Amino acid sequence: MRFTKMHGAGNDYVYIDCFAEPVPSDIVATAVAISDRHTGVGGDGLVLIGPSEKGDARMRMFNADGSESEMCGNAIRCVAKYVYDRGLVKKSELKIETGRGVLTMQLSTGGNGKVDRVTVNMGAPILEAALIPTTLPGNPPLNVPLEVAGQTIQVSCVSMGNPHCVTFVDEVNDDWVLRVGPQIERHPVFPRRVNAEFIQVVSKDEFIMRVWERGSGETLACGTGACASAVAAALTGRTNRIVTAHLRGGDLKLEWSEAGDVFMTGPAAEVFSGEWQLS
Repeated sequence: MRFTKMHGAGNDYVYIDCFAEPVPSDIVATAVAISDRHTGVGGDGLVLIGPSEKGDARMRMFNADGSESEMCGNAIRCVAKYVYDRGLVKKSELKIETGRGVLTMQLSTGGNGKVDRVTVNMGAPILEAALIPTTLPGNPPLNVPLEVAGQTIQVSCVSMGNPHCVTFVDEVNDDWVLRVGPQIERHPVFPRRVNAEFIQVVSKDEFIMRVWERGSGETLACGTGACASAVAAALTGRTNRIVTAHLRGGDLKLEWSEAGDVFMTGPAAEVFSGEWQLS
């Protein structure tokens, strides 16, 4: 099976071109095996790029633990790059079908004619608690107390097609991300688990972010998480509606438009291609 390794701001996935390759018969086991950083190709998960009846292509994504997720903002930029660079669809505006619906994106190319940055219309945030989903109070839950890891913290919850729990902290550090993050992910108030973001606000126009992703652990970036954090920061008065998120793998520019949609702009890069021996 041919594969391509790509990343968006360090959020790396293994991509399979299902225009040319059949979908693996045991996709869950394949996702787990190929994502392993010691015995596999290594990545935050597996992404399938295939035909769509609703858009130019369809994206399905699986976390490193084999669980399927609705969306990934960094992965979808790489899908757009793959589709354009390979000539599957040669348009500067693409529509990609995801578990969140069909998203529209604008492509920017570098001097070599290949895509290097993508702006994605991520759609409107989901703010109703039952649809995020969470049993925490509020639509959306903002600055709500949550007992976790032996302490009470204030959290805000937003969905961008997948659930996010945002915690604003004085300083983002390993204790928050690596100790508290996994406990938030599996907290009973989140029936489908949750992505846990930890945000250090720098100014009205920027914040530092680290994330513990549902099913993958800490990743260098999370596009939907950055969007959700930008919405939560604006709703709580911490930032403006246009903000730059500084993640471990790079920066993302985010705009929550007055019309309601969130736009995310960030890089997309190809690392290498190869062959994977299916067992």
